[in-house]
Formats: sequence, C-alpha cells, structure tokens
Amino acid sequence: MASFWNNRISVSIFGESHGPAIGVTIDNLPPGEFIDTDKLREFMDRRAPKSDGTTTPRKEKDLCQVMSGLLNDRTTGTPLCAFIQNTDTRSKDYSNLSKLPRPGHADYTGALRYRGFNDVRGGGHFSGRLTAPLCFAGAVCGQILERRGIYVGAHIAEIHGIKDDEFDHVNVTKEDILAVRGKGFPVIRNAQGKKMQEDILAASKGGESLGGLIECVAVNVPAGIGSPIFDGLENTIAQLIFGIPAVKGLEFGAGFAVAEMVGSQNNDSFYVDDQGHVKTRTNHHGGILGGISSGMPITLRVAIKPTASIGKPQETINMSSMENDTLVVHGRHDPCIVARAVPCVEAAVNIALLSHMLDYPHFTE
Repeated sequence: MASFWNNRISVSIFGESHGPAIGVTIDNLPPGEFIDTDKLREFMDRRAPKSDGTTTPRKEKDLCQVMSGLLNDRTTGTPLCAFIQNTDTRSKDYSNLSKLPRPGHADYTGALRYRGFNDVRGGGHFSGRLTAPLCFAGAVCGQILERRGIYVGAHIAEIHGIKDDEFDHVNVTKEDILAVRGKGFPVIRNAQGKKMQEDILAASKGGESLGGLIECVAVNVPAGIGSPIFDGLENTIAQLIFGIPAVKGLEFGAGFAVAEMVGSQNNDSFYVDDQGHVKTRTNHHGGILGGISSGMPITLRVAIKPTASIGKPQETINMSSMENDTLVVHGRHDPCIVARAVPCVEAAVNIALLSHMLDYPHFTE
C-alpha cells in the first residue's frame, strides 16, 4: 500500500483532504514512553496556516483525537491511532478538476492510477493536508528521541533566491535548533525571513507561487546507527522525506557540490577530541558514511517546488473530451508551502531516526 511505511516502526496515513477526517496509525513504538500532549499540539501548530497572508486562508485546528495506543500519557505498545477532523472545507471550489487537471499537480496521474475514482476535492489523498498526520507521528517519535538527547531541527534555507544563514554543520547544537523552532517564520536570520515573506506576498498578488529549500540537522545521534546498501540512514530518511507532497530534491551533507570537489576536499579528516570522542574536522559527509551514522551532525537539504495551484490561467486538457483547454484554479491555496513544510521535514527525519535507534543497544530500556 502506498500510504503504509514499515521499517521496524510502521506508519499508516489515511483520509482525504475534504473527507470527514484524516489520521495515522503508528505501530511498534516502545511501550511506557511518556508523550506530552501539549508539546504535540505545539508541533502541530507549527504546520498550521498563518494569518500574515503567506499561507492558505483555510483554517483547520488540527486537534488530534487519540483513539488507541496511549493511556495516562504513556504509550501502551499497541498501535497508536489518531484522528484529525476536517472542518473548514469548500469542496465546490474543486468541481472542475475531475475534468481539467492542474499542471504540476497529481490530478492527471492520480486519475490514471485510480481510473477516475480518486477524490479530487482539495487534492484528496495527494493533498498537503495529509502532512498533518505525518507531523503527529513525527512529533511522537521526536519526543522519544529528545528524551535520549537526540534533537532534529530545520529552517527555511532559501525562497526564490533569498537565502538564510546555514546551520554550522560541524558544531550545530540543540540550542541552535530550539532557537529556530520557537519562531513563527522559521529562519535563522530574521531580516532574511522578512524579505522572504515580502516576496511570497508579492508572488501571491501576481497570481504566482514560490518554492524553496529547507535545511535540516539532527544532533547527538550516536555513531554506528544504520546499515549499508538498502537499509541505510539516507535510504530511510529519503523514503519518508519523499512522502511529503511537493518535495522534488534531497541531498545529504555537501550533496551535489561533491561532484565539483577532489578527494582531498571532500574527505573529512578524523581526529580524537579532548573528551576522547572521534570526530571529523569538516562534515561534507553529512554525518552518514556507508549508510551508518558517524556521530557528527546529520545534515540534509530538501527542495520544495512552487505550489501547483496558482491564480493565473494555465493550459491543460479536458479529460472528458480529450481536447486542449484552459484552467482557472479556484479555492484557497498556499502561495508558498516551504514554511509549513519545515516541521514536516523534521517529522520525517524523527520517524526515520527512531526506526533505526530501536536497534541501538539499551535504547528502549
């Protein structure tokens, strides 16, 4: 099943954007883990639309109703299932999309895959709305990791050519992560964030949308986590990252820049620090070698495409008459989803890391 992921932990996401509810079932979580529901809500709120005009006017409270797997705020070890009601839907805005697929969206490919029976309202199961249950699962996994000192954090690295500062790939800390996590617009340098917001508003007024880059780091992941070939940390993280709609690219460490380096530039020299820990002086490898963590910060960058639904007329086809046509998209859409995707990227990395950490000696004790 396309919406079921299984790698020690299993995550199953269900529902459609304009159905009664969406949700997630998470299985094989360690029993007895304390889950702070207030912190869960804070994580979900980071994904919610903002009132500054840079996101969709659709307002969903994203209140999670836990159906099973949690008792007295502790995991029971059985499947943890949570529902999130859809309450602010306007399905009539999507009435023409069953015939006129949006360029850049899965309307066309989804209709082919599901023989025209797919739910097109609000994007159906292809909607970014389905990142809400992903964030719930990632927030749960994140709390379990943070109790062991492992922190995952992300920020907007770039929108439409406007760049934020980068995390220090060698010395990034938990405090650096928390400093960005507490911001309404997740950037390191606020002045750059303001420029990004202004650019998003300008694009929206012109009927356009914008994409961007997200940088994510994980700190205090112990060395030796992961496996080679098909079960490496990069493999697992990539699977979950590409479960986020609109992701079109992913790189670890120096990423594609390594193609321009020579070996002596790319290789990260090992040394033993004053505490007797093995470290590297640089971190082009992004904290992962051979699919296995090196003990250095895990670093990755994610490319998010511009939102497919824009205010300008676009050429498309009429799938009923099989003739060329023109589409004008109605409804409420984000002019840029990058800011809202930041916690989604964190959530995906949280799930991936916890799935591998379950193999680590004494992790669940």
